[in-house]
Amino acid sequence: MTHNLRADALENRERILDAARALFSERGIEASMREVARCAEVGPATLYRRFPTKQALIDDVFADELRACRQIVAVGCADPDPWRGFSSVIEGLSVLNVQNRGFVDAFMSAKPEAPVFAHHRAALLRELRVLASRAKRAGQLRHDFALDDLVLILLAGRGLSSTRPGTRTAAARRFAALALDAFRENAANGTLPRKPPLVEEAVRIPDERSGVQAVEAQMVC
Repeated sequence: MTHNLRADALENRERILDAARALFSERGIEASMREVARCAEVGPATLYRRFPTKQALIDDVFADELRACRQIVAVGCADPDPWRGFSSVIEGLSVLNVQNRGFVDAFMSAKPEAPVFAHHRAALLRELRVLASRAKRAGQLRHDFALDDLVLILLAGRGLSSTRPGTRTAAARRFAALALDAFRENAANGTLPRKPPLVEEAVRIPDERSGVQAVEAQMVC
């Protein structure tokens, strides 16, 4: 009897996660818990027993995407050629993000109840700051590039998730190629407008002591 209960609980959990992945992928994380329960064909009580909050559900749904994101950045940062590594990160993140609209929304969320994503963003941006500095020193990345420009690309790429599923990956790769062409150091580069404070917004992290959000200002290039 106990074994059957455990099996049922595990099956319900997987159904909930599958339903949430499908909904978040197509509609973003604004999809409601009620919609998730209905799609998974479970009652609200069952859903909340498995996932007491929507954020807990989001954290579990996108665990694989977070691991893939970390791997993309780790591989790029480890490349001895900084421009090649930087390029692989831009393309890899663009392709990853276009595959799931909800992941981009969750990854860029500044909500204080999403500390997993906030700490993840801050850690990755620290690594990418070092990679960008290496590429600049090598004369390959434009000297006025700022990490805010990378965040800008991630935000702009969200629109690609509205394209047909069969064309999203190709669209993401072309988008990344166009962005990299703009990022490359070139004597013909014009003067960029003032950068928006996107990194400052992206690395807001809940302060465990006071509950308010702190900003890792040193992240800004």
